Amino acid sequence: MVARQLRARGIEDEQVLRALGQVPRELFVPKAERRAYADAALPIGHGQTISQPYMVAVIAEALAVRPGQRILDVGTGSGYQAAVLAELGAEVVTIERIPELAEQARANLAATGYDGVEVVVGDGTLGWPERAPYDGIAVAAAAPAVPETLYEQLRQGGRMVVPVGGPQAQRLEVIVRSPEGQAVIHSVPCRFVPLVGEEGYAE
Repeated sequence: MVARQLRARGIEDEQVLRALGQVPRELFVPKAERRAYADAALPIGHGQTISQPYMVAVIAEALAVRPGQRILDVGTGSGYQAAVLAELGAEVVTIERIPELAEQARANLAATGYDGVEVVVGDGTLGWPERAPYDGIAVAAAAPAVPETLYEQLRQGGRMVVPVGGPQAQRLEVIVRSPEGQAVIHSVPCRFVPLVGEEGYAE
C-alpha cells in the first residue's frame, strides 16, 4: 500500500508514510471486509466509510503534524485517521456524531494500542471547545463551507484540512488561521460523505 498507493502518487513525507505502514488498517474495517488495503473508501456501517489510504495520507501530510501537537479529528468513523495522527505523535481528540461508531472506534483504538486517543460524541461541525485551541483540525467529511466554529478553535498559525463543496464533488482545502483571517494555501479535488451538523449538511 505504501509503495503503490502513497509514494507512487506523490506522498513524500516519510513520517506519514511510516505511520500509514504502522497502523493495521485491517483492524479498522468490518471483519467481513477483505479489501482493507484497497485504494478505496470502504463501508463501515451507518452510511459511513473509512477513507481511502491515499486521502488519509494527504490529510496527514497537509496538517504537517509534529509530535506533541493537539489535533482535532472530525468524523471518527472507525478510528483509522485518529490512529494515524496518534502514530505521528499527536495528542488526538476525535469527535463522532454516531454513538455506535464512536464506541466501535474506542474498541478499535484500544485493540491497536492507541487508547490515548480521546473519543467524544457530538456535532463535529461545532468541534470540541473543551480542548481548544488546536494546532490542527482534520475533517473527514464534506462541508458546504468552512465551518466557522471549527476555524475559531484553531491556534494562530494552526491548520485545518477540510473538504468543501457539494454532496457529489468537493475540494480538499488546507486553511491556516492568521491574524488577517482564513488563508487557503492548497486545494485538490476529492469526494467525501457529507459533514452532517449545525454548520454542515442536514441529516
